[in-house]
Amino acid sequence: MSRNLPDRPNLEFLKKEAKARLDVLQRTDAAARLADAQHALAREYGFASWPKLKAHVESAAAAAPRRSPLAGRWIADVSRSKRHPANPFRGATIVVEVIGSTIDIDDEFVDEVGKTIRGHNTIEADGVARPTGNGFVLTATWLAGNDLETVATRNGEEVGRGRYTVSEDGRMLTIANGDQLIVLDRAETRPQ
Repeated sequence: MSRNLPDRPNLEFLKKEAKARLDVLQRTDAAARLADAQHALAREYGFASWPKLKAHVESAAAAAPRRSPLAGRWIADVSRSKRHPANPFRGATIVVEVIGSTIDIDDEFVDEVGKTIRGHNTIEADGVARPTGNGFVLTATWLAGNDLETVATRNGEEVGRGRYTVSEDGRMLTIANGDQLIVLDRAETRPQ
């Protein structure tokens, strides 16, 4: 019997499948080993051996583009946020798209009087200082997989620093900027 691997094969799942296969094999052959079950499973998927199946799955995983944890639609939880006195917004939604080192952010804020303000920013998160066109220079750097730091300078002096941090479970984003901390919740389920 020949089986097709899923589009995104998972090595841990295949290991569990091989262990389950071993249990079945040992019912009829007490001398059966895990290597026998792995070999049989690999043959079912059209590979000559378990090492070849494993190498294929690992290379597919390495080649697959991973979606940034920052990408998605986020909605501010005003009750958990610490707003700056100069920015007492009522609500906010941001949509983040990440392609390589380019981060596009579309934001929509509802200010204290109910007016909707929309904006768009593109950030290159590669550690290179880039002029923003209004006298400021912005440098954005990934500190870790879930943390992005931005530093704004003007005339060579730092004038602002921000940090975007996605929680380990991917459900919450915090944006810390000076005296302001905005807490946002993911508005959609992120594909794994």
